Parts: sequence; structure tokens; C-alpha cells
Amino acid sequence: MKLKLLFSSLFVSSAIITTAQATPFNGYIVKVKPGSNFLNQKSLSNFGKTTKVANTSFGTFARIETNKGLSDLAFSALASDPGIEYIEPNYIITLNKIKGGEEVPVPKDTSFKKQWGMKNDGKNGSIFSSGVAGEDINVLRAWSITQGSKDVKIAVIDTGVDYTHPDLKDQIDVNLSELNGKPGVDDDNNGFVDDIYGYDFANKDGDPQDGHGHGTHCAGVIGAAHNDIGVAGIMAHVKIVPIKFLSDKGSGESIDAIAAIDYGIKRGVNIMSNSWGGGEKEQSLEDAIKAAESAGITFVAAAGNESANNDTTASYPANYEVGNVISVGSYTSTGAKSSFSNFGVKSVHVTAPGSNILSTYKNGGYTTMSGTSMATPHIAGIVGLLLSQEPNLTPAQIRERLVNTSVKTSKLSTASLSGGRVDAFKALTNK
Repeated sequence: MKLKLLFSSLFVSSAIITTAQATPFNGYIVKVKPGSNFLNQKSLSNFGKTTKVANTSFGTFARIETNKGLSDLAFSALASDPGIEYIEPNYIITLNKIKGGEEVPVPKDTSFKKQWGMKNDGKNGSIFSSGVAGEDINVLRAWSITQGSKDVKIAVIDTGVDYTHPDLKDQIDVNLSELNGKPGVDDDNNGFVDDIYGYDFANKDGDPQDGHGHGTHCAGVIGAAHNDIGVAGIMAHVKIVPIKFLSDKGSGESIDAIAAIDYGIKRGVNIMSNSWGGGEKEQSLEDAIKAAESAGITFVAAAGNESANNDTTASYPANYEVGNVISVGSYTSTGAKSSFSNFGVKSVHVTAPGSNILSTYKNGGYTTMSGTSMATPHIAGIVGLLLSQEPNLTPAQIRERLVNTSVKTSKLSTASLSGGRVDAFKALTNK
């Protein structure tokens, strides 16, 4: 399926993946049974051509490309083939703009004082209106306990990351085997050539540089360096693994998403930050998330930007009922649910700052964006702080901790299961 970003910007569109009627798709994904000769069958050409194969730790997946959808008869024939486990559409994932966003100039002299999600003084929440003091993640108190750890790896699965950004370059998990190896050679034998800073599954190369800006923005929320320039991330100490599967136009495919998740597993990440979504429920993507769960990885996902109730209209991947998934909604600097944010007292677990968020941007810049895309890395960063303090927590325990220690408020009582806003200090102290 095609996937999209879940963000909005005041000068760039924001995105989140959503389920739509007549969801567009590009061919089909089949999961091949172990030991099967399915991909080498001559009869396969009767249905289309195999254009992509993802060999993952949780199975082999292939995209069958056709000029049009398979007939019911052809689909049934493939579905009953003894060489495959299942077949499903390869959905298209794209950006989804938030209505009403207005352009503003990219900030030229930025500072922590403008990051209301970290410390809300009632004046720094928006250039358009005042916020409410104290409606933030309470990170200053959390930093009195921990500011993170280089032992914690967070995969930003997105449009890539500007790994040369002055506020991010020292926070990237550099693959030293590839850095010190020979160009064009898979020096660490992980199946990926020259993946020094991560990998680009959209273009199938070892350069996850961000030509869009969305992934860099999310990375800055998590871990922009505390280096007296630009902005400060939730974690002063962290290793960010850039994994690109969404193109510079902000769209991608399910088969590349599952390959990206598998790569994160292989790189040994602790957390995956996923500010994207789209399409319908897919077994292949759920299999990938379950594989991450088995590896002990927390999968943080944006709830969506359609102002919809996820309890009744599912938004994936946030709605997958897997124990490591944390679905994240957004709130404003006034403490109210963001108008665009999806919600759900059963399916959305927590809420975090997501409106008018200042962070890093492509080409070494900074900008303000809005969306559950921005709320998601806030939670990923808080989970990173928590694992820095208690590294043996399971993903399920982490989700329960965040829900139970959230500050309940009347403004967010129906926004999520937590009924309030996440508090980093309370999460660390379990109070």
C-alpha cells in the first residue's frame, strides 16, 4: 500500500496516513512460504511481473506489479497457490495536508524559549494566540533525573534525516564498519552496502538524506543536540538511526515500510518513531510490527490528522492491536486537542504537543510544523528517557506507564485512553 506522512506545517504541508475509500494501491504483496519456488514459477508471468522483493527476518515478501487490479478469478488463483501464505494490495502512502495551515517565514534565530511543548510559559505556544502556562511535557523536571543515554537507539522511519544538520550530526548512530570500510562493499555483512548513516528504501541505497524535511523535523524533536544553537531535543543523549522509505515527495509503499522496520530490527534499535500512515489493514505490515515487538522494540505511531474517531474508523499503523504500538494524538499550547488530531478513548493511547512545533529542518534549517507527526516524536523521546532510566522495561510496560502517569485534564478527557497529556517527569518517577 502507499503510505504518507502525518504532519502539517505552517509553510509546508503536514501529513498523516489515513484510511480512505477506494484506497489506491500499486500491485500486490505476497508473502512467500519458506522453501517455496513460487517466485521462479513461469506461470507467475500470467498475473504480472515481480518488481520488488523484501527478504526480511520475518519472511519473504514480493510485489507483483499489474497494469490493473487482478480479476476475482486471478486473485483467487494466486491466493490458493500452495507457495504463498497470503496476498493483499500494496497500498500507496502519501502526505495529508492539514486544512487551514498558514505559511510563516522559517525562523532565523531560534531558541529553546520557542519550544512550548517542552516549557509552556503561556506566551510561546503560537504566533497567532497565547497558550496556557504549564500545558507541556514537563521535561525540565524530567531532565533532573536523566537527559538520555547513547545506549538508546531510536529509528526515525520517515523521509530520511539531514544527518549533516548542526543540531543532529552528533546524534546520529554511525555505522563504523561501513564508515571505515571500502566504498561499494557490504563491510558488516548485514545485506546493505554503505549504510553509514542508515538506509534509503525509497531509492535503494545507503544514503538516507532527507530531501523533504519531515523526517528531520521529527528527529529534532527527539534528539536535537543541547549545544547552545537552534533547538533542544527531548533527549540530549541518544543515537538516532535514519531510515528512509518515504520519498522526497512524502509518499512510499507498504513493502518498503516493512523492509524499513526489518532494517531497524537488524540495527538493534529500541524505539521506532513512525509519523506516517495510510491505506487499510495489512497482514504484512502487522507481521513487521509483531517482529519488532518480539525484538523488544516500542513502535510509536501517529494517530492521524483527520479529526476522526479511531475507535470507529481505524487509522493504520496506529490502530494495529499489537502490544508494542503506542498511538499518539496531538494537543495545542492551550492544552486542548488539536483540531486536526484523531482521537479515541480505546485506540489512541496518549496525547502530546503537536501544534506549532519548532524543530530542525532539511538543509540545516529550522521551521514550525503541526500534526500528529510532531506529537509522535515527543512520545518517542519520552520513551527514550524512560529506557535510559529503566532499560529492562518491555514495550507493553512502557505504554502502560505513559497512560497511567499522564496528567488527566477535562480538555483531553475524550481524546485518548490516558484522558490527559503525557508528563515526562511523572513517567520517570512512576507517579
